[in-house]
Amino acid sequence: MDRLGALLESGCTIVLDQVNLYDPTLEVACRALQWWTGHTVQVNLYLTTGPADGFELHWDDHDVIVVQLAGDKSWEVRGPSRVAPLFRDAAPNFEPSDDTHWAGGLEAGEALYVPRGWWHRAGRTDRGAGYSLHASFGLHRRTGADWMTWLSDEARANELFRHDLDPDDRDGWLRHEDRLAAMAAQLAATRTPTEFLSARAAGLPAGRHIRTHGVFGEPEAVVCVTEFPPQIEHGDGMTAVVAAANRVTAPTNLWPAVELLTSGHPMRLDEVEAKTGLEVRPVASALVRAGICAEATPELLAGYAGLVS
Repeated sequence: MDRLGALLESGCTIVLDQVNLYDPTLEVACRALQWWTGHTVQVNLYLTTGPADGFELHWDDHDVIVVQLAGDKSWEVRGPSRVAPLFRDAAPNFEPSDDTHWAGGLEAGEALYVPRGWWHRAGRTDRGAGYSLHASFGLHRRTGADWMTWLSDEARANELFRHDLDPDDRDGWLRHEDRLAAMAAQLAATRTPTEFLSARAAGLPAGRHIRTHGVFGEPEAVVCVTEFPPQIEHGDGMTAVVAAANRVTAPTNLWPAVELLTSGHPMRLDEVEAKTGLEVRPVASALVRAGICAEATPELLAGYAGLVS
């Protein structure tokens, strides 16, 4: 700790990655951004003291929303030098653009949006004493390349794609070549990018949350904690909630209660019962067991203070 204190005094930058995994407020903020944008989000914190610099001029393979929490920092943002660059790409992207789009400082309470592929850097070398604390929310969008990767995973269900491409049996391989090409085209036509995004949203497990299985009594409040809004299906007198790689069904007459429980807002079960006139505890328990909802413990509820009513 003495060494850390000396670094802070002399000027340094400390980076805390994925703070949303252990800070309840930032976890809720990231989930709110995910529900709003449809993209996965993580947040890193950057503390810079004195005249220290941050990362050198670089670009990120995801969009970034910078929120200045305290202090001040200088930024330079340049345009992209490659269209839609990827982390794993067909060509390198090492040469920064000469097009300075914006340069200036951020004060506490201000925000900055940096699109994927735009070069940028930040630091306090021109500011002397003081410090800066900012949060960088990274929005990870899916691309056509991600869809193709998903298609290759989907192809494994078909026996044809699991057979060897044997160079010693070229005649046999050539007999299958046309069938493989036709099956690949059919797969791409029936497993669309829209279906990919939907399957991805429904299949992502929720983050880790307390689940006591009723050992200390049934929860009095729950909150939906899925990475994206649950998919709702109605039919044949039943309502299905699909999320977190699970499916929970309930009679359609319980929909007013299910809608509240999966809204993303913390919900006290007695208040939901009073508002709907329905018995909600069995369906709430089913949603918790499926990982779609979590017990709204005091610690988890702390993350919603000032964010949602």
